[in-house]
Amino acid sequence: MNIHMKGIVIMRIAVMGAGSIGTIIGAYLSQINEDVELIDVNKEHVQALNEKGATIVGTLNKNIPVKAITPEEMTGTYDLVLLLTKQVFNEQVLHNLEPHLREDSALLSLQNGVPEETLAHALGKERVIGGSVEFGATWIEPGVSELTTAASSFKQNAFQIGELNGCKTERIEQIQRLLNHIGHTEISDNLIGTKWSKLLVNVAMSGMSAALGCTYGDILNDETAIRSAVMLADETLKTGAADGVEFTELAGVHVGIFSIEKDKSNLQKVMEIAKKAFAPQARLRASMLQDLGKKRKTEIDYINGVISTKGKELGIATPYNDIVVQLVKQAENNKIIPQFEKNIEAFTEEVTVMS
Repeated sequence: MNIHMKGIVIMRIAVMGAGSIGTIIGAYLSQINEDVELIDVNKEHVQALNEKGATIVGTLNKNIPVKAITPEEMTGTYDLVLLLTKQVFNEQVLHNLEPHLREDSALLSLQNGVPEETLAHALGKERVIGGSVEFGATWIEPGVSELTTAASSFKQNAFQIGELNGCKTERIEQIQRLLNHIGHTEISDNLIGTKWSKLLVNVAMSGMSAALGCTYGDILNDETAIRSAVMLADETLKTGAADGVEFTELAGVHVGIFSIEKDKSNLQKVMEIAKKAFAPQARLRASMLQDLGKKRKTEIDYINGVISTKGKELGIATPYNDIVVQLVKQAENNKIIPQFEKNIEAFTEEVTVMS
């Protein structure tokens, strides 16, 4: 491989799952790398990307030429695969992908939740690198993705990545240099803590966004909603701690700040912290809510469902997560978008442990 642009290694790269976030990532990487393929099952999206380029709107406005294909059009092997598909499709995605990986290929999981153990079992742990995306985006139409995170926050904190064993390797540093072109990328020596910290954000904000059918900003502007989001985060901290997780910083903020005292004396303070911490993401609508709008199955089992399930295993009460899972599954089954005014009633009174 040749060296190009400040030590960046030219690789054959696949962005597997070129949805809202994958489109932005693939577009930026296409600016500095000669062989990047954005891969998605949506044929209209693929066609639009090829004909018009990737259009980024929202807090940034860009149009970048890209190459897009469907999974059936994959050929040869890739040096690096960025995995951004939904976990619900992993069995089929990995089946399609494996023939296009060499022994020395790397797969960087940027999926929600904590899928690394399953990925390592399927593909071999030496191939798998974990990571978290720290910006938000919404799919607008074929070829168009809206960046919903403030542009300054996007550039300052875009990714955390790490080897599964916590080591700082040559390949992780190469990938860091690549991703730095998109936004600042941290290398984590505590990948599990990093993934759980990102899971906490998704549990609290994406979970409420999907359960209430609203943006993050709508949550921040409603006292009952933000209180419930903070309680979701607290349940995640308690469940993770019981499972031996050491939580980390995200975007320069340690997620431990969302811990609630037993007597809830600091609840109002934590709510104010949350309002400030998530303000740059106010425009964001959770990907799970976008899935509900498309009448698709969501990743609720891999986000809030992880806390509910592990909580039961570890003897940790998770009533707020249980309610979110229930509301989102109801919306899935009924193929509807939740109504804020109706579903907020489930959180109006302090939630107690469900029987």
